Amino acid sequence: MKPVDFAFDQPATLAQASTMLATEGARAMGGGQSLGPMLNFRVARPARIVALHGLAECQGVEDAGDALTLGASTPHAAIEDGRTPDLPGGILSRIAANIAYRAVRTRGTMGGSLCHADPGADWLCTLGALGALVLTWTPRGGRMVPLSGFVTGAFRTVLQPGEIVQAIRIPRPGADFGWGYVKACRKPGEFAHAMCAVLLDPTHGVRRMVIGATGGPPVVLEGDRADPAVVEGALEGAGLGPVERRMQAVIAGRAMEQAMQAHRGTRA
Repeated sequence: MKPVDFAFDQPATLAQASTMLATEGARAMGGGQSLGPMLNFRVARPARIVALHGLAECQGVEDAGDALTLGASTPHAAIEDGRTPDLPGGILSRIAANIAYRAVRTRGTMGGSLCHADPGADWLCTLGALGALVLTWTPRGGRMVPLSGFVTGAFRTVLQPGEIVQAIRIPRPGADFGWGYVKACRKPGEFAHAMCAVLLDPTHGVRRMVIGATGGPPVVLEGDRADPAVVEGALEGAGLGPVERRMQAVIAGRAMEQAMQAHRGTRA
């Protein structure tokens, strides 16, 4: 099956892109690794596609010490290969290296993945646990949206017409942090059927567990509720069956154990 006809635009600036995206039936495209298959199968039928990957304003990296800010057009492969700064322990490169396949990682972008908002996407879960902020741009001024509130449902975000994700700001955890991330896939390269990221950061008073692949927005558990024992109850209202809830609880337990071991290692 082939995609229906659509207009294809490659704006030179964010201002041009915003004007194009404000028109009815327009859709943004980052690396095209998610949108392309949807077009082929006619799951998506936009009247216009606006390509954002060439915008200089969505590229670049800033390391401010307390946080990393990555341009939305940063490819997964650039993070995997160490061509961008990373968090301690190579957290980001390890996440990027396990996204789909190398061909997808070469073209796919962090911003495109977040905006696509697939419930099983790695960055949604992991960046949410890290407390990342999504930095957007509009002609009237952008905003900073906590990733925990960026996704409103499967393939849905808070972005308004003409609003564009320009960058992602990722706080740097304290020196004694612990990090864990586990996902379950039937085979390498597939989207996960269960996933969980855990951040233990006593320096900043953070104990956070984020559960992805729920069919909707990631489930965020903070403080005392960041416990594998409460995962099944937390997911009961998300429409998951008992088998799926139990799988998520097992994965959450493994992610928490990883984070606790890493935290103990930083204190040794």
